[in-house]
Amino acid sequence: MELSRRVNIVYKPRPFRTIFSHMPAMYHDIWLAGKGMYKVEPVAADGGEVIIYAPHIKTVSHTHGEVLERIGYHTRDYFLAQAEKFADVPGGIRAHSTHVKGIGRYVDGIEKPRVTVTLATSIPESVCRRINLNYRDPASLNPEDFKNREEEGILYVARAGEVLYRLEDGSVPDIDRL
Repeated sequence: MELSRRVNIVYKPRPFRTIFSHMPAMYHDIWLAGKGMYKVEPVAADGGEVIIYAPHIKTVSHTHGEVLERIGYHTRDYFLAQAEKFADVPGGIRAHSTHVKGIGRYVDGIEKPRVTVTLATSIPESVCRRINLNYRDPASLNPEDFKNREEEGILYVARAGEVLYRLEDGSVPDIDRL
């Protein structure tokens, strides 16, 4: 277990307001590249942004895209508050949706995610908005601009999705604090 912890987890001293997840080409849709969010969410600051940068990605999911484009990406509480509406959606697809959107609240019909998830992919902006994720034109971003800026609250993650990020103090995002 100790070896696995040293090899598969990167510890950071504090959370980051911006995380740039640079996804490798082996992730060919958001179904897979969602790891660029949920592997770094523990070190994202409340109110921060995770950018999934993958200009090569053109689709939400080769397998489940139709369902995901219908239901979108939402917090767990969003789905729990509307269980009947989403009863026909397989649990694994809903789980994927919540993992990519991250934790948050759904209060009085308003969804309040803890962080903003932004796709910088070849998925059209209209699709990103429809699935409840932010959009940035990947051509407007230079990955180099995000490197070596941890002191400014910006984390660049090369080959994102391969290791888990955690805070050194062991704390994790707490939905009850939102």
